Amino acid sequence: MENVQTEKLEVNNEMANRKKVNLKFLHSWVPPLIAFLIFMLAWQFGTAMLQIPPYILPKPTDVFMATVDNWSRLWDSASTTILESVIGFFFSVVIGVSGAIIMASSKILERSLYPYAILLQTIPIVAIAPIIVIWFGSGMNAIVIIAFTIGFFPMLSNTLIGLNATDRGMLDLLSLYQASKWQIMWKIRIPAALPYIIAGLKISCTLAIIGAIVGEYIAGIGGGDGGLGYAITVASTTMEIPYLFACGIAASILGIVFFLLVSLLSKVLLGSWHESEMKKD
Repeated sequence: MENVQTEKLEVNNEMANRKKVNLKFLHSWVPPLIAFLIFMLAWQFGTAMLQIPPYILPKPTDVFMATVDNWSRLWDSASTTILESVIGFFFSVVIGVSGAIIMASSKILERSLYPYAILLQTIPIVAIAPIIVIWFGSGMNAIVIIAFTIGFFPMLSNTLIGLNATDRGMLDLLSLYQASKWQIMWKIRIPAALPYIIAGLKISCTLAIIGAIVGEYIAGIGGGDGGLGYAITVASTTMEIPYLFACGIAASILGIVFFLLVSLLSKVLLGSWHESEMKKD
C-alpha cells in the first residue's frame, strides 16, 4: 500500500515539474513572439497603407523574397563574416584573458598597461580601421584585426575585474599555507573570475561581428569572398534595398546566435554553482 502511495506521489511530482517547465517556456517565449508578430504585421500593412516606396522601406515580404532569390549569395557573405568574426573573437578572448592575468599578477603592470587599453577603447573603431587597412592591407587579415580590436577590451576589463574581486579571506588563507602567487591565481582567482569572464564573452562575441562588418565596409572583401558588410555596401550602391535589409537581418541573427552559444556555455560552466545560472523554482 505504501509503495502505491509513493508511486502516486512520484507521478504527481513529475507532472507538477512538467507543468512548471511548460509554464516557464510559455512565459519566456510567448511574449516576445507575440511582440514580433505585431511588429511584422504593423510593418507589412503600415508600409502598404502609407504607400512607402520599396526603395525607402521594403515590406517584410519583399525582404523575404530577396532572401530566397539571393540565398546562395547571402550565405556566402554570411559564411565569410562568420569566419572573420570567429577568428577575431578567438584572439580577443585569448589575448584579453592572458593580458588580464598578467596585469592582475602585478599592480605595477596593471597601472602601466591598463590606461593604454582604455585609450584604445575610447578611439572609435571607424577611426582605427583605415589605419589597420593601410598597415595590413585590404582583405581578411585587416578585418580579423579590426574584429579583434573591438572585442579585446571587454574581455580584458571584465576578466581583470573578476580577478581583482576574489574574496580576500580565501587569498589570506592560501597565503597562510604559503601557496605561491601562481597557485593562488590558478586555484582561486581564475575560477572566481569565471562569471566575469563569461560576461565579457557575451559582450565580445557580438562586438566581434560588428568589428568584422565595419572592417568589410572599409577593407572590402575578405579572403576572396565579400562578407555581409561588403554585401551591404554593394546593395546600397546598386539600390537593392530589400537585399540590403536581408543582409542587415542576417548580421543581427549572427549576433543572436553567437550570444546564445555563449549563454549555453555559461549554463554549462556556471549552472551548478553560481547564482546567475542556477535554476530558480
